[in-house]
Amino acid sequence: MASVFGTLFRVMTFGESHGPAVGCVIDGCPAGILMSHSNLCDFLAKRKPGQNEFTSPRAENDTPQILSGLNANGVTLGSPICIVVQNTNQRSQDYSDMQEVFRPSHADFSTQAKYGIYEGKGGGRASARETIGRVAAASIAKQFIQHFYPELVVTAWVQRIQGIEVQMDESLITEQIVESSPIRCPDPIASKAMQDLILHAKNQGNTLGGLVQCVVSGVPLGLGEPVFDKLEADLAKAILSLPATKSFEIGSGLAGTFLTGAEHNDPFELSDKNEVRTRTNNSGGIQGGISNGMNIVLKAGFKPVSTLFMQQSTVTKKDNSDEYIETQFSPKAGRHDSCVLPRAVPMVEAMVWLVLADHILRQRALSGNPRLKDTLA
Repeated sequence: MASVFGTLFRVMTFGESHGPAVGCVIDGCPAGILMSHSNLCDFLAKRKPGQNEFTSPRAENDTPQILSGLNANGVTLGSPICIVVQNTNQRSQDYSDMQEVFRPSHADFSTQAKYGIYEGKGGGRASARETIGRVAAASIAKQFIQHFYPELVVTAWVQRIQGIEVQMDESLITEQIVESSPIRCPDPIASKAMQDLILHAKNQGNTLGGLVQCVVSGVPLGLGEPVFDKLEADLAKAILSLPATKSFEIGSGLAGTFLTGAEHNDPFELSDKNEVRTRTNNSGGIQGGISNGMNIVLKAGFKPVSTLFMQQSTVTKKDNSDEYIETQFSPKAGRHDSCVLPRAVPMVEAMVWLVLADHILRQRALSGNPRLKDTLA
């Protein structure tokens, strides 16, 4: 089962939703960089369950333990960094009725078909709990990047839930504004409407999907490759590897396909500092697979959570044999998000940080200059 992401900044995640622990091993982080444990804890706190009435009620502290890769002063050694988070509130008994039933739209059936076995308790590796390792690794990536590029900022937020969408100038959106909303929607009016919608769906045993938007500012020039490893291609793979994702757009995205070339092209101009920039940003900060110094703008679409507290049609094994029969299923218990969007925000940010860390190291290797600030504009 492939669980490694990245080329030079490599991350392996491990653990199952209801196993003893989850975490990651990071290989490729340069030596000599001071890491903040509190920053790691803060990043993990953004994705943990039990934050409020809009998220899964599973109560986990998600306290990270760093086992290797840093010295006593918290400085990276250049060796693999292992981070572990204990699972302390599994309640596996809540999933006892799911061991022989393929839950609709979950990974149960496809995993069983591939491996001949699946973990019904919480979804195993298919659970969003696996993303703890990604977010922990992204905290290391973020601190590594901002050591060299303190101006590089990744900000994501809930842009849309079902038909309710943010009506706000994205240039005004900051992390502080996003975090002031219990569902990480920066538009106060849209946020209130979204909260009401989530609670209504929750009361019905139903779920909702929507869009997370992410903007990356302060991006160095020259990140990405011109063919298979285009920066947007690696970002797309990263985002679409997250649980429940169904779409990825960069820049104008699908809307750009309705424009003419004259409408869509981004004219070049010189800034007040005599720097080359584009007047518009339909390209989303990437042209020819390579960052052009403009903001990277992307959107990730998340489907409604698959677990519904209502009766659905499915199939199950007949008398523990290889024969299947149709049946009806409704979960007796379990703790799930009615809408994954609020907790997906730090997950999207995490995957962006990981891709950027990998491509910064790749650009450094291409130039042969270990001093990143001298290598990239």
